[in-house]
Amino acid sequence: MNTDKKTLLAATNLSMTYKTRSRTFRSFEHHALKGLTLEVKRGETLGILGRNGCGKSSLLRILAGIVHPTSGQLELQSGLTRSLLTLGLGFRPDLSGRDNAILSAMLQGKSKKQAKATLETIQEFAELGKFFHQPVRTYSAGMRARLGFATALKTDVDVLLIDEVLSVGDTHFKHKAEQAMLEKLNGHQTVVFVSHNAGQIDKVCNRAIWIEGGVIRGQGNTKEVAKSYRQFMNELDKEKGV
Repeated sequence: MNTDKKTLLAATNLSMTYKTRSRTFRSFEHHALKGLTLEVKRGETLGILGRNGCGKSSLLRILAGIVHPTSGQLELQSGLTRSLLTLGLGFRPDLSGRDNAILSAMLQGKSKKQAKATLETIQEFAELGKFFHQPVRTYSAGMRARLGFATALKTDVDVLLIDEVLSVGDTHFKHKAEQAMLEKLNGHQTVVFVSHNAGQIDKVCNRAIWIEGGVIRGQGNTKEVAKSYRQFMNELDKEKGV
């Protein structure tokens, strides 16, 4: 791995190919990622920007260790801990929000007593009211995002990976979550944040990568990458006559 101690994750030439079948049972391949190379530095908030279906979520799942790439290499600093926050992943639907929060904390290595000690903060941030004690299967997507984000804030890991959770919910909570992410950044938490929203990436990230069609189209200064992405999207809209 890179000898730079500030590098927590180093991905080299990552590719991900999915094999699937059409309605006529003809098999075909979808190349979600095509030879991506990137690094994640300690203490940074790295934004992964791109349209839906461009390969962002596949990349995040590889970085989280949930799936393995078809080819390429992912190197981690020894003992590195990671946590992925994404809608629909990790919650047990028949358990209450409270019990899921406890379980999430315990899966990150906290004792049950330590996990329970975080409940008041999680409940206050999530703003779920009485639903905090109801089964997660009764939650809307926005409510699950609130619970997931609030739980992630109390997660003590080296790298926090966040996938599109700020794309749901009301404006008040989105602003609150963005401010919390900025506080995490100021507290030296390492974050990889995936979004198709250039404005969100621009607000909370100090470096950005733009992915299009499974390849990196731009990377570096957040404002410059976000500007290039917006220009690209505007051109697409013009072509579609929007």
